[in-house]
Amino acid sequence: MDIVDHQKTLYTSNNPTRRWLHTSRRNWILSAIKKHSPERRERAIEVGPGSGVYLPQLLELFNQVIAFDIEDQYLEAARIMLANNPNLLVQQGDITDHNNLKVGNCDLVLCSEVLEHVPPEKSMATILGLRQLLADGGILILSTPHRWSTLESTARLALSPIGIHLTRLVYREPVMNLGHINLLTRSQVRTSLIDAGFEIIEEHAGGLYLPILAELLGQTALNLEKWLEKIIRHSPLHQLLWTQFYIARVRT
Repeated sequence: MDIVDHQKTLYTSNNPTRRWLHTSRRNWILSAIKKHSPERRERAIEVGPGSGVYLPQLLELFNQVIAFDIEDQYLEAARIMLANNPNLLVQQGDITDHNNLKVGNCDLVLCSEVLEHVPPEKSMATILGLRQLLADGGILILSTPHRWSTLESTARLALSPIGIHLTRLVYREPVMNLGHINLLTRSQVRTSLIDAGFEIIEEHAGGLYLPILAELLGQTALNLEKWLEKIIRHSPLHQLLWTQFYIARVRT
């Protein structure tokens, strides 16, 4: 199974917690695209489109949409959509290579679950690249895992070269190493966005994973996780939740 097909299975997983962690993130971002798309909707770009779950909505809202990724394999999913979407462009490139980026021509940039795959030394260059893509007043929608989330902490063991075999037996469906090499704290993301010239206009945190319970108790575990998530989100423990979300506007 390739990386694109694997991504698609996450939204239909047989495990209620695994499925919810991904569908709830997807649903929040889809809602954010509708809520925060600016009045000017000439051009949007998704950096790291993956299996392409957000492209259809962007194509409905914007006159032109660019699918931009360093991995050509991910862009294949976008290329399949080209025949029926003349307003879609597919571009391969490196967001940290600012010499190849067009400056200030996008009204919205979506970057979901990309920062954690970037080498730490290129983290700030990535955020500066996102800023370079946006016109003044443009909107960035960004998501990335919390460094101290229960899922990321557990994954270090469960998805290790030895542990991943047991994890696959437990889930009985495709499981791959997350490939997360750049896990950031809330403070680090906020500081980077502000230093890059963004004004943060909305934040959110979501997705609680309770190891062992999630695998053994099915829907009962998910109900508990959802209840605890609402409590933790507004407490000092919010970084135990898996995903941090940001809506940021370019300062003018």
